Amino acid sequence: MTDSKKEKAIIMLDNGNYYEGLYEGRVIESGGEAVFNTAMNGYQELITDPSYSGQIVVMTYPMIGNYGINDIDFESDRVWVSGLVTKNYTRDFSHHSASKSLSEFVNSFGYPVISGIDTRYMTILLRDEGQLNVYIAPKEAGITYMRGRLNSLPKMEGLNLVSGVSTENAYERRVNSPEFKVTIIDYGVKYNTIRCLNELNADVTVVPHNFSKIDILSTEPDGILLSNGPGDPETMQEEIETLKSMLGEKPILGICLGHQILARSLGFDTYKLKFGHHGINHPVKNLKTEKVEITSQNHGFCVDLLKTGGNSINVENTKLTHISLNDNTVEGIKNENLSVFSVQYHPESSPGTRDSRYLFAEFKDLCLRK
Repeated sequence: MTDSKKEKAIIMLDNGNYYEGLYEGRVIESGGEAVFNTAMNGYQELITDPSYSGQIVVMTYPMIGNYGINDIDFESDRVWVSGLVTKNYTRDFSHHSASKSLSEFVNSFGYPVISGIDTRYMTILLRDEGQLNVYIAPKEAGITYMRGRLNSLPKMEGLNLVSGVSTENAYERRVNSPEFKVTIIDYGVKYNTIRCLNELNADVTVVPHNFSKIDILSTEPDGILLSNGPGDPETMQEEIETLKSMLGEKPILGICLGHQILARSLGFDTYKLKFGHHGINHPVKNLKTEKVEITSQNHGFCVDLLKTGGNSINVENTKLTHISLNDNTVEGIKNENLSVFSVQYHPESSPGTRDSRYLFAEFKDLCLRK
């Protein structure tokens, strides 16, 4: 199929800017918050990450789709991005493990793939103006129609999306010779988080986001992991209150949204970043070791250690452990008195480097000591 036969698409931002591109595959309308991702590879893991629920991802790397989709590199059982925007899309994929094209896979879940967009220019715009809502529709739909659809989209700030991505029922992932047991509270957990724990000989139980304290502790964990996920942590008051009631009872590790929920349960605030951190090459400094870790990140909110309104003892005993070397934002915290710690980035690294996998080993040690 030549480009002349592809349907033309319009991508409109809520600042009034709009761009013309081409549909790859099916013609599908979609809207959400526009975020840019700087990863050069790993798009299969990215589009199946529940943390991207409600977002349209703009890929800065100019060629996307060349290795297709395989049956291995999933981080959940479906596509979560509301759309994918590329410069050069390659529909003729080539890889020994590939089973289908990227656009075929994304389209099968009702979301569009768009090509022909100057994605690096869009990225500069998002960096300058902040994250904006975006709507994608066929060119023939017209600008007036698209403005109306765009105006009806909710802002990410104040949006609770966890109930749409969390499991409805608890499930287990066991190993042959378990050394400890971990219960994951599922705010949008990725498969590789479970794999990393299983590789350390942990039996894993995954429970819904709204499980009560009694239900969580009835799984008899040696430690609790708070997973990644989408949306604004400030909206998750029920989950925060549940976590508050469990502080000090079990070791806790928080990842991404789990980190933000843990911080709020300790008494800290969170806020919306201007354009977020989305990529697999973000430098983070470990303040204990003085080493720099290259990390995988995907978040639009951040912990504020200066603004508090909770338990003064917990706030006082919670220490900063990691900072971003890009913008000096909070990347990790720890409260030794309560045996809890968390990081804003993704130590399960799918996609990304393995610089931070040691955090799972530290969590295991904490679980075994308790």
